[in-house]
Amino acid sequence: MVDTPTAMTSPARWSTVGSTQEAMSRNAILLVALLLTGPVQAQSSIEDLSRELAPAQKALAVRDFAKAYPAYAAHAGANPLAQFTLGLFEREGWGRDADPVAACAWFAQAAQQQIPAAEQAFGDCLAQGIGRAVDGQAAVQWYRKAGASGVSYALCQAADLYISGKIVARDVAQGLALCTAAAQADSPPGMLKLANYYREGTVVPQNLRLARYWYDQAAQRHNREAQFRLGLMLSEGEGGDANVAQARFWMEHAAMEGYAPAYLPTAILYANATPDPGTGALTPADLAKIYMWNRAARASTPGSVQLAEIDRIERLVLTVMPAQWQPDLDRRVADHISKYPQ
Repeated sequence: MVDTPTAMTSPARWSTVGSTQEAMSRNAILLVALLLTGPVQAQSSIEDLSRELAPAQKALAVRDFAKAYPAYAAHAGANPLAQFTLGLFEREGWGRDADPVAACAWFAQAAQQQIPAAEQAFGDCLAQGIGRAVDGQAAVQWYRKAGASGVSYALCQAADLYISGKIVARDVAQGLALCTAAAQADSPPGMLKLANYYREGTVVPQNLRLARYWYDQAAQRHNREAQFRLGLMLSEGEGGDANVAQARFWMEHAAMEGYAPAYLPTAILYANATPDPGTGALTPADLAKIYMWNRAARASTPGSVQLAEIDRIERLVLTVMPAQWQPDLDRRVADHISKYPQ
């Protein structure tokens, strides 16, 4: 059997979390850790606030919600990090029914104590009118505060309000300036949002060159959707010259990190690869990757039109791929799908 590539395994520099449950637990700890970089109450040191929450954070890390919640609640009177985390419990429904109103009450308390992520979350509450009337101007103010405190993407959320003009006076130029500031502050989600504005060209004048630039910046910072979008633009020559090799590079990285919309395009890019000049056929490595990414697409695609294309590609591959390859390739696909459940 030809030694086929391990297409479903990401290189070490593209390592990602292995399951959605692990991601939730790690992100909860990361959120609290990130908060420690922002301004907090003057009368309490960052170290003290963090130290007294160590048992609660340890319980949360292993998803012991029954133990973690009261441990945070015991410090909620004076510890804004505890207040914010209790808001996450209520918003996400960790070990309880989700309660957005209770979540926003906790976020409001923590925001008043200058917790950056709480400022952003409270902005969401005001923009959506959760537990209170919609207040677009106040939402913008809290988003701006969060942005100034280091949560750069909050500036793009303020930008959305200005650009849509639904709850504040429409101001496309100011919205675009805010989201540009977030992107320039090295926020990958901000870069993606800005690129989407320029690509879509609905309320912001379309600029495919800038869209491609910001997708590239976000893709280099491991944003999967940006990798996917950049791959599409490179393959079609949008916003610059076409570059199929680079398109496949970025599209496959998005696929390797579990971004399901990239599976079928990756298979198609490999199907259109340059044949081996010696044989006039696709290389064994390319053939294996077509099969694997196409099978991954089958496992995550509900649309009948795409399924018809997946069936067509599989039939063509199976006419030339040795049957003895299938068990090993199918195992690799199954391993990948289990690692990145949709």
